[in-house]
Order: sequence, then structure tokens, then C-alpha cells
Amino acid sequence: MAWQVHQIVFRLRSPLHIGCGKVGNLQRTRPYVTGRVLWGALTMRLTRDAANGHGSATDSQEYLKYGEKVHLSLAYTYFYPATKSGADYQIAWPWPDEGQFRRRFLTSYSGTALSYPQQSAATGMLREVEFITPRTLDKGEPVFLIGYVFERDGCELEWRAACKRLQLGGERGYGWGQVELIEPIQPVSNDLFDGKATFIDMGDQPAISLPATESLPGHLLAHTVATNLPAHGEVEPLVGREWRSHNSRNRYAGQHVEYSSACFAPGGKVIQQADFAVEKLGMWRWLDNLEP
Repeated sequence: MAWQVHQIVFRLRSPLHIGCGKVGNLQRTRPYVTGRVLWGALTMRLTRDAANGHGSATDSQEYLKYGEKVHLSLAYTYFYPATKSGADYQIAWPWPDEGQFRRRFLTSYSGTALSYPQQSAATGMLREVEFITPRTLDKGEPVFLIGYVFERDGCELEWRAACKRLQLGGERGYGWGQVELIEPIQPVSNDLFDGKATFIDMGDQPAISLPATESLPGHLLAHTVATNLPAHGEVEPLVGREWRSHNSRNRYAGQHVEYSSACFAPGGKVIQQADFAVEKLGMWRWLDNLEP
């Protein structure tokens, strides 16, 4: 077996913002943690741990090196909010009832930059940041994040230790995105997300199977390349900003724009059983689209 599956359970300890564009003054959040966000957090933690005692971690090529190691040795699903009842976790999927999900898990924070000579708000600087709450808004229950990491045989990365000290998403300078690993990281069965998906070990890369029928559609659980995919749902270009100080242009934090693909967003539906390869950044690609 080339890959092992590990369930990861984080408890959310502070507001979590996963950037999803801007509407007016509102910076929206996604209701889940994308693979890109997890990859960035792992890359940052592993790079800084390696640099500890050897100088500052200010060379983006070191982050690039560890980012590639993460791509080669690990794969992962997206992470979804959950609550806990007794010993069991109940994942709160955003798509069956978006309004109910928002009332329980999403709120926002307003702020502005100040103009000190006038002792007033700076013109045009009002902003509102949406976030996933560390406790549910209706009952005050703790909020958890549940997902899976696939580890290739022979992996030498200290990713388990890194998972104990991750900070996810945006607004981290304000202390947002703090998570606590609360369950031991151990291999689990091939059934993922309470049977909503099944892990397939393809040897060179992991894959996931979605059971689906016309009467009981399967939901895509990650951004999935839209090309020729028999699915329906929201389609969006998957784009992220990166820091590449070794570039001749756009070399500062967030200036390099990396385009992945046009994808069905999580929550898109398939009405027949389909298998997907798990690619970089947790993206899925329909196996029938892979080149032989």
C-alpha cells in the first residue's frame, strides 16, 4: 500500500477567515478550509521549524522547497466545520441549507483604519471581515474542523508535529486561524466523511470514489476540474496569491497570482458513481479525464 489515510480533527480556537472575494466592504469567507490553505500552513510551519536555530526564514525559495516536499509526500481533503455530540462528530455541510449554516457558523467583524490628526476613521478604509466562529452562534458549542491527510510510504516530513502548531487562513496577525489538534493522528479505514466518500490507493497518487445515484446525488467535497465532468453546480476559477521573492517581477508577498483551473466548487452534484484523483492543493480530477 503506497498511501495511508489519517483523519485530522482540529478544534477552532479563534475566528477563521478563508478568503472568498469581496463584496463592497465585506471580505467574504469560504465555509470550509481549502487544500491550498492547508498546504500553505504546513509549508510555513515546516520551513520555519527547519530554520529554527539557523537564522530567519525569509527566503521564499526555502518555502518553495518545502512546499514541493509537501506535494510529493502528502495529499489531503478539504476540512469542514463540525460539532460534537458525545464521542461523535457531526460535520456541518454548507450546501443542504446555506441559510441555516450561516446562522450557526458565520458572522463578521467590522473595523477601520484611523486618521489620527482628525481623530476619526480614515476615508474609504471601513472594512468588514466574515469568519467561521470558534463556537456556534445558536448554542455556543465548540466548532471543530475535520478532514483527512494521505501520507505516502517513506514520507520523512515531520507533518504530525507541524499539525500541532498550525495557523490557518487570513488575518493571522490579529490572532485568527488558531487551531488545536485534539485527536491522535492515526491511520483510519478507507471510508471518509461518514461514508460520503471512499479512499482508493492508486499507488502513484490517492483517489476518492463518490457513491451517487439520480435519487441520491453525491456532492463534490473539493474543487474539481470542470473539463468534461458530468456534474452540475457552481463553477469558478481557482486562483491563489503566493510569495515568490526570487521572481524578477511580482516578488513580494501576495503579488504572484497562481492560476490552477476552472473548477466545480465543493457542493456540486454528480448523479452517478465517479472516481477522482486527488491532485496538488487537494483538487480533484475525474479519473476518466486522466491521460492514459
